Amino acid sequence: MLITHGLVATFGATPQMIADGAVHYTTGRIDAVGATADLARQFPADETLDARGQLVMPGNICSHTHFYGAFARGMALRGEPPKNFVEILEKLWWRLDRALLMEDIRYSALVCLVDAIRHGTTTLIDHHASPNEIDGSLDTIAGAAIAAGVRVACAYEVTDRNGDDGAAAGIAENARFLKAQQQSPHPLIGASFGLHASFTLSDKTLDRCVGAARDLKSGFHVHVAEDKADQADCLNKHNRKVVERFDDARVLGPQTIAAHCVQIDAYEIDILRETRTKVTHQPRSNMNNAVGMQATAQLLKRGICVGLGNDGFSNDMFMEMKAAYLAHKQAAGDPRVMGADDVLRLAFANNAQIAGLFWRDPLATLAPGAAADIILLDYAPITPLDAGNLPWHLIFGAGGSHVTTTICNGKALMKDRALLTLDEAEIAAKAREHAAQVWKRV
Repeated sequence: MLITHGLVATFGATPQMIADGAVHYTTGRIDAVGATADLARQFPADETLDARGQLVMPGNICSHTHFYGAFARGMALRGEPPKNFVEILEKLWWRLDRALLMEDIRYSALVCLVDAIRHGTTTLIDHHASPNEIDGSLDTIAGAAIAAGVRVACAYEVTDRNGDDGAAAGIAENARFLKAQQQSPHPLIGASFGLHASFTLSDKTLDRCVGAARDLKSGFHVHVAEDKADQADCLNKHNRKVVERFDDARVLGPQTIAAHCVQIDAYEIDILRETRTKVTHQPRSNMNNAVGMQATAQLLKRGICVGLGNDGFSNDMFMEMKAAYLAHKQAAGDPRVMGADDVLRLAFANNAQIAGLFWRDPLATLAPGAAADIILLDYAPITPLDAGNLPWHLIFGAGGSHVTTTICNGKALMKDRALLTLDEAEIAAKAREHAAQVWKRV
């Protein structure tokens, strides 16, 4: 396939903006990027997609999300509104996840995947919980991802909050799914070993998880110090902070994704750097839960790979970028903090490093050898646009609503805003039915 006549933003190590540019890809991988005239001569017989001057760029990546939370939208909570993070978990998320049955899990994933495709997100790293439907739950999510044509990495949240049997089942689900992917990998699917958080994991369960993951040569996907309550619990029970505890337990390392890391200190930041642990930032969720703001600039300065996730908010990652740009300025009282170029570093280069734990072909760049994950936006800039000022155009101008075409692994998932792999109306109708039943069980 040859995409022609686009304004091609390559991103990558040496970002370029190619006017009247073209991208050629074969079997899921890009093999040429350049001027339309040159590539048209090089591939005269290939099928073409005329971008008609649209912005052509790599698909977005979300490095931490929760598909299972989709049915929380509009759901009424019992009693008084939660007044802190722990109450949010107890009154909302831990009631919702227990109410999910297998078809609920599937439709929760599907509605999120529709949202991702519509807004140009082609890769997502999911963290799942469904205490009453654990066995096979990751297969259900992977099946939805394959049907949609989107890259998804799966992990099941191991926790002690549902007793010994629940913890054992979570460990078994992670191990089973990891083994299955290692024995018969699918190009769109990744696998990691999921953990909830320090304050819901005993030493015994944590040791079992580390042993199982070691045997499978897997890293972890875990929430780290999202709220002060996590740190207080760890200090009270274990006489150390969360990052210290996870380091001692051999959870941290270059294959591990530590989500949030909001309430951590300089010593913990040093541990994350030394272990080369990957970190993700979810500003919309952090603001919504009033847990504080990650010290992202400090983490980056220390050389830590910090990516951008959404924690289950909408899969329009352009919105998450805009939120990150604004939230840090407000939190710091300093308009110089977290420039647009810093935000795009999280969303593209760093997210690509994190996604590289699961997929070999480079992501978040349009270059020969990279994955053919490409989106087209009908963004008509009102000021000059070049490689140098693109970050500010993406923060202040372009957004998910401009996405017209989404391609993942060389397959068109949406063209001219029409979904090609999923029936959006059918999925929405079924989701409403399932959500209504879930609400009755919550």
